[in-house]
Amino acid sequence: MSDNTIRKVCVIGAGTMGAGIAAQVANAGVPVLLLDIVPKDGANRNAIAEGAVAKMLKTDPAPFMGKRAARLVETGNIEDHLDKVADCDWVIEAIIERLDIKQDLYAKLEKVRTLGTAVSSNTSTIPLAQLTDGRSDEFKRDFLITHFFNPPRYMRLIEIVAGPQSDPATVAKVRDFADRKLGKTPVDCEDSPGFIANRIGTFWIQAAVNAAFDMGISVEDADAIGGKPMGVPKTGIFGLIDLIGLDLMPYLQKSLTSTLPADDPYQKIARSEPLIEKLISEGYTGRKGKGGFYRINREGGGKVKEAIDLKSGEFSAARGSSVVRGSAAKGDLAKLISIPGKVGDYAWAILGPTLSYSASIVPEATQTIVGVDDAMKLGYNWKSGPFEMIDKIGAARLVERLKADGLPVPPLLEQVGDGTFYRVENGKRQYFGTDGDYHDVVRPEGVLLLEDIKLSAQPLIKNGSAALWDVGDGVVCLEFTGKMNTLEGEVMKLIQQAIPVVAKDFKALVIYNEGPAFSAGANLGLAIFAMNIAAWSEVEKLVKGGQAALKALKYAPFPVVAAPTGLALGGGCEMCLNSDAIQPHAETYIGLVETGVGIIPGWGGCGEMLERWIDNPRHPKGPMAAVSKVFEIVSTATVAKSAAEAKELGFVRPTDEITMNRDRLLFDAKQRALGMVEGYQPPEKPEFRLPGASGRAALKLAVDDFRKRGMATPHDEVVAAELAHVLTGGDTDPTELVTEDQLLKLEFEGFMRLVRNPNSQARVEHMLETGKPLRN
Repeated sequence: MSDNTIRKVCVIGAGTMGAGIAAQVANAGVPVLLLDIVPKDGANRNAIAEGAVAKMLKTDPAPFMGKRAARLVETGNIEDHLDKVADCDWVIEAIIERLDIKQDLYAKLEKVRTLGTAVSSNTSTIPLAQLTDGRSDEFKRDFLITHFFNPPRYMRLIEIVAGPQSDPATVAKVRDFADRKLGKTPVDCEDSPGFIANRIGTFWIQAAVNAAFDMGISVEDADAIGGKPMGVPKTGIFGLIDLIGLDLMPYLQKSLTSTLPADDPYQKIARSEPLIEKLISEGYTGRKGKGGFYRINREGGGKVKEAIDLKSGEFSAARGSSVVRGSAAKGDLAKLISIPGKVGDYAWAILGPTLSYSASIVPEATQTIVGVDDAMKLGYNWKSGPFEMIDKIGAARLVERLKADGLPVPPLLEQVGDGTFYRVENGKRQYFGTDGDYHDVVRPEGVLLLEDIKLSAQPLIKNGSAALWDVGDGVVCLEFTGKMNTLEGEVMKLIQQAIPVVAKDFKALVIYNEGPAFSAGANLGLAIFAMNIAAWSEVEKLVKGGQAALKALKYAPFPVVAAPTGLALGGGCEMCLNSDAIQPHAETYIGLVETGVGIIPGWGGCGEMLERWIDNPRHPKGPMAAVSKVFEIVSTATVAKSAAEAKELGFVRPTDEITMNRDRLLFDAKQRALGMVEGYQPPEKPEFRLPGASGRAALKLAVDDFRKRGMATPHDEVVAAELAHVLTGGDTDPTELVTEDQLLKLEFEGFMRLVRNPNSQARVEHMLETGKPLRN
């Protein structure tokens, strides 16, 4: 190859993993060739690959970030189209985990690929040395293992294994593409069984299952103890097995026991349970089957969640579990394992062996503890990695208890002694190495994290809901800090304080945070409190304060770039809409959802969306075209399910760039802001030509039709009427121009009428109590 650019990828194997990998390549805007075998009937020789793409277009959660991405997938079969590999820069093999079949494919690939084309396997069980046995030196030089995690769009981990003959430049090319284009965090692994995440993950699950059977712990209590209190997803242990499939567990066990050394601790705990074997044989393979440890009983037309009794094998109604309380429930691991009785004993039965095992595989599986922690956080969605967990408990305390219980104490645990595996020194996060020294945690070029900046800096301004940080090069970061980063008066107050600070001493502002949600919108709890005591002046102050703050940002004398990720709803969406540019993470779920709680956007969202759709060159012109489109999007509380879809819906401009890797978001947003500094002028205030009463009549007809078809409730009509009043310009004449300030006034008046409506108040309360919209 003439350069290091990956312009086209081939994925061989259109099963769940292979198809998902192909979809993520397409999500990155890169053409991908998806091949599989010719089906036995042979009527349509590309049927398997074509069927995989068709299935993904219907799958939820969606593998594709938008339907346009699917067009980048070219389908074919191995017999007729393998020669097309010559045009690809990276070939990913994701076929069945059988060495003979993989080696047969590599022999064919070697004849058709272009020299220098990277070839990788998605294997999680077969050593690289075995995969390349018998291949030429040239093939070995271009070969590596790239182990993705399922589902490939959403799981950020990719484990990379390079062989002794792998070309470092080829490995670097693949690593960089996986990082920047596919949004993955590459973790370098040694060529050892199970690599990192599945090796620890399989051990952890086995230890937890064994202990539950041995100690008589119910599946619900096991998940309550081994889930959220440990920083593990709420599925816990048995819920996770149901999710990934009971039938996968024996396969993983067999794979590891056949490849790990005889003295590996996993060999001692690997065992089968007759109940699990019985469940699998009867089709209880988890969520993909009739159920697993949990099932939904639909007898008599009902829908009852049931859990299995591990002793009797009988199902009964799930009762939930609250056996863990207080600080232990919030992640205090030292307290969790010290709780007297079954809760503490079970927690220790999981954590003790798992943390010991995690420490034992460094440097055999990966060179540093950072690799282990990253693998478990990104591959299994743990909040903390094993070594971060050890620091929470205390390494010395952990060693003491391991010894008391006769459990192995790995050298690395002895070595750290009374110290910690991580520390902060001179404003740098450091990790404990196998050489006994501490080393700086080094971020890749182009990665900038607020958590690192906070190690050596104090905020420029701070209150209980927001903070302002200097992120270097004349750029300031506005961070929300409330629960779910909700927005209220304190946020707006800080924005107004920030503008003169930035204008005086800095060049630009980025709105960004490192929570799981950019912002879930306005603080509904405060709003409903004010409604309940009829403190309408407080609600008015919240709406007007938000309008004033966001417009002050919009017309500030410096560039403002919003960098959302995760949820950006309601007011969070309006924060983005009022920015000069948006640099969204690919997994941004953005929308104006106010109608779902019986209100309408109040912080300028209506005008900002109208402006985008009026300016959209691909959208029809005319007074009603933009109004109808924005009404459709906002009245149905439509949320974009990706940044790509946000562009299609108009929340994100066509000129806005998307960041695929979450860790690169702040850096990219900062660069975008700096690129706008020279010659920056605030935008001109827009004016709108809106249809007035005739436009409202047309929108009312549409809502009436929805109501007749049972798709709109009586209160939906009330909310839609207020929204239509704003979007059509109120009592304007179509020959007159409506200013932005007039639209804001209409928003404010419509919002206040709705919050006084008991049906809207009921919607807000219901959302706060249940997290679901009320259809009243």
